[in-house]
Amino acid sequence: MRVRELRLTTGDRLVTNLTHELGQFVADSEDGLLNVFVPHATAGLAIIEVGSGSDDDLAIALERLAPRDAPWHHRHGSTGHGRDHVIPAFVAPSLTIPVLGGALALGTWQSVVLVDPNVDNPVRRVLLSLLEEPASSTD
Repeated sequence: MRVRELRLTTGDRLVTNLTHELGQFVADSEDGLLNVFVPHATAGLAIIEVGSGSDDDLAIALERLAPRDAPWHHRHGSTGHGRDHVIPAFVAPSLTIPVLGGALALGTWQSVVLVDPNVDNPVRRVLLSLLEEPASSTD
């Protein structure tokens, strides 16, 4: 198994596209499974189309689902930080993606993104682990 840790600064960006970095990580592999994990209580991962307004639509959907100004019980941090702790229940902290011939087996419009609503902690870690199919023996 191969592993790597990505460190990102998200700032106030809700969506950060990880597809390029993930593709580079698996580029010299064969077939296998890539697990992507975010070890944070206020961030998650999603597979969505990016760049055509979907990023904004995701922000709108999350705001409707969990309004920042709702009366959250979890109250430390900036306004709405309680919501930041709820979003990973809907945007999971891990994904598994098939790898075929050294490429992510994503659909044409699919991208892997980090979803980070927490402006209080802009530095994020993303852990990658690639489980490759064992080479077949020719005995």
